[in-house]
Parts: sequence; C-alpha cells; structure tokens
Amino acid sequence: MDNVSVVSMFTLSGLSGTAHYRVTLFILTLLCYCVIWMVNVTIIVTIIVDKNLHEPMYIFLCNLCINALYGTAGFYPKFLGDLLSASHVISYSGCLLQGFVLHASVSADFSILVLMAYDRYVAICQPLIYHSVMTKGKIGMFVFFAWLVPHYLILVSTITTAITKICGSHIPKIYCINHLVNRLACTPPLATSIVPAFNYAVCLIYAVFVFWTYLCLIKTCLHSGENRSKFMQTCLPHLFCLNTFLISILFDLSYVRYGTSTIPQSLKNFMAIEFLVVPPILNPLIYGLKLTKIRNRIICIVNVVIMTVQIQCTGGGHWYDVIAEIT
Repeated sequence: MDNVSVVSMFTLSGLSGTAHYRVTLFILTLLCYCVIWMVNVTIIVTIIVDKNLHEPMYIFLCNLCINALYGTAGFYPKFLGDLLSASHVISYSGCLLQGFVLHASVSADFSILVLMAYDRYVAICQPLIYHSVMTKGKIGMFVFFAWLVPHYLILVSTITTAITKICGSHIPKIYCINHLVNRLACTPPLATSIVPAFNYAVCLIYAVFVFWTYLCLIKTCLHSGENRSKFMQTCLPHLFCLNTFLISILFDLSYVRYGTSTIPQSLKNFMAIEFLVVPPILNPLIYGLKLTKIRNRIICIVNVVIMTVQIQCTGGGHWYDVIAEIT
C-alpha cells in the first residue's frame, strides 16, 4: 500500500475507436447540444415571462428543464473537447466534479418528476385541498428539497470516493462516474458500498411513491370523465417523460454493471449517453406540444418574432408596438 502512486489524471477509453468519424461525431454532438439548449431555454423563458404559467405544474417543469441544462453541462463541453483532442484524459478533481454533476442531475431529475406526480395526484384525487397544499411557500419548500436532498446524497458519495486510495487510472467510459472510480480503489472501503446502497434505497422509495400516486390517479379517473380529461392532458406527458427517464437510466446502469468486451464500443457509448440525449430533448418537446397553455404561449412568441422581423425589414413601426399588440 505504501508503494501506491498518487493518481492525478484518468484516461477515458470510450472514444478510442472514433478517429475516422470524429469530425462528424463532433458536428452531430454540437447540434444535439444546441437543440437541448434551444428547447429547454424556450420552455424556461416562456414559463418565467408568462405570469399565467406561474402554477405548480409549470414551476416544476421549469426546474426540470433547468436541471437538464445543468446535467448536460457536466458532459457535453468536455466531450466536445475530447472529440477534437488526440488524448482523452481528465484530472482527478475534474473526474470527481463531473461524476458529482451527472449523478446529482439524474437524482434531481427523479426528485422533480416525483414532485410532478404528487402535484397531479393532489390536483385530481384531492382537488378541494389543492390550493391549500400547493401554496407558494410549500412549492418553494418542495423545489428546495428536490434539489437539496439529491445533491446532499451525491456529495456524501463523492466525498467517500475522494478519500479512497486509487491504484489505477483507466476508466472504460467517455465520462467519469463514482462507481467506476471506486472500481479503481486499492482496497474499497465499506462506505463505498453502504452509501450507494442508501442512495438506491431512496430512489426505490421515490419509485414506490410514484407507483402509488398513479394507482390512485387511475382509480379516480375511472369514475370521472372530467378527471380522465385532466389525466390525458397533464398526466400522460409526465408518465411519458418518467418512462423515458427510467429507460435511459436502465440503459446506463446495464452498461455499468453488466457491460462486457463483446459489446461493440459504439453501442456502449450509446448506452452511456442515452440519458444525456433523449430526456433533455424529449421532455420539453412533449410538454411544449401537449400542454395547451405552453403551446399557445410559444406560438404567440414565435408570431411576435416573425412580425418583428418583418416590420424591421420593411422599416415600419417598432418592435415593442408589435409585442404590446399581441400580448
């Protein structure tokens, strides 16, 4: 143990076979990242600007989109840089930071989706107490803990990883996560098993809670046409986003836990980044297209932009007159 060298850099091996199409992959990745920013920022700005959308469901959706930008920022800039570099390395501190951001983002995503499920449960199953439960103060508290709890749990896990002695520097992935760093430990401490197990237990509690809320929702909607309409309008987008999130995470967990050398590297990479590509794009698109208030507001904003451009090109009127007329 005394002869163990201090590891300051890790080597990422996921891009070893992409030399021939690296430029194409860089362009596609950059395009994907731009789309993620465009669709999420559109939803965020729309909800913030329009006071009619300052309701619990839209506030939670806004936080979901903010979290998507936060999580993808922990991956895409570094990945784009690696695509343009001959060496794919990351510092020890950078590895821990990237692992923390990715883990925390995934956990916060789940927490916010749980909040959205609870919001729909109260709105449909307990409509008489909805406004007393979903007050501004309670919404702020819910959002605060939806961010705090995941970050606290992942911070504990990251600290446990940081104090572990490392005997290797090769990470068989295109980004860092705590689990793979722990695999490089000289003698893995018991804490590296206990802390993740506790975090998984919290996720299991979340999953059971969401399952229970949807059982109640379905039971309630079976006896009311109005509730069925609410379910189709607001719960289906959430259910689709939740399933997309869970499938994406299962892809990554399957790769981490059971990935073997017989699986092609391109498939491994897809399994590794699927949760960083599909949910950040699909979630705002689904909600933007399905929820009438958001869709109408976005159409209104697009019309403002088009009419402003037309007026500026023709040299007549002012852009603020157009906005005042439409809004």
